[in-house]
Amino acid sequence: MKRMQLVELEDLAWFPAILRDGGTAYLELAERLSGHGAVLTPTLAKALRQTGATRLVDLCSGGGGPVGTVARALAADGLPVEVTLTDLYPNPAAYAHAEAGGEGRIRGRTSPVDATAVPDELPGFRTIFNAFHHFPPELAKKVLADAVAKRQPIGVFEIVSREPAILVGLLLSPLIVSLSVPFWRPFRWPWLVWTWLFPLMQPFILWDGIVSWLRIYGVDELKELVAGIDAPDWTWEIGTIPLGKGPGNATYLIGRPTTPG
Repeated sequence: MKRMQLVELEDLAWFPAILRDGGTAYLELAERLSGHGAVLTPTLAKALRQTGATRLVDLCSGGGGPVGTVARALAADGLPVEVTLTDLYPNPAAYAHAEAGGEGRIRGRTSPVDATAVPDELPGFRTIFNAFHHFPPELAKKVLADAVAKRQPIGVFEIVSREPAILVGLLLSPLIVSLSVPFWRPFRWPWLVWTWLFPLMQPFILWDGIVSWLRIYGVDELKELVAGIDAPDWTWEIGTIPLGKGPGNATYLIGRPTTPG
């Protein structure tokens, strides 16, 4: 099944921030409970050792995603890193929550950052967790090409993959949303209104979840993307990571200068 380029509601500029932030908070809780961030860490740790990078510039951070889990796992592995959270639609409340639990290693940037043109004042190993699928192929190439042009290594990780078992889990999201909303952090009272009184949160998260599943880049599609980028003296690594004992696999892409410097 080939990737489909559809529209997620959270990508639309007019979409209410209260719902968008609820969606990213739900994803942050799901990642925290699943522990999938720790599963991704060894692949990222290997790339950090290869590049010597000590700073992560997290693009498309949303509600913080798995980067807090990843940062703690890296520190435990002897690779303490500083992390800067960024997004085209920054979420200051979520960033403050991540900073509070980040042991001084995490900070958020409250001005918008376009992943296709990252400012020069943000050098470091770029990461994108569970958000690369938002970019259609031409923009996805620009994200990667910008890293190449500025000689900044990049790691793209997607926990959701186009596998039937993952889709079954997504179809259960309305029930999970209804039960879990009190545990989203940092908590906002309007989420209860838009989940329990006027249930808009459930169809929004279900729609965006299914669209995300349809838009994920598979291994072969990632290889096609990098094949179209002029990247001399550059190394690409693309593959999958088993998600523990579960039926799903994460996909990843690591791009780095062959000769660091």
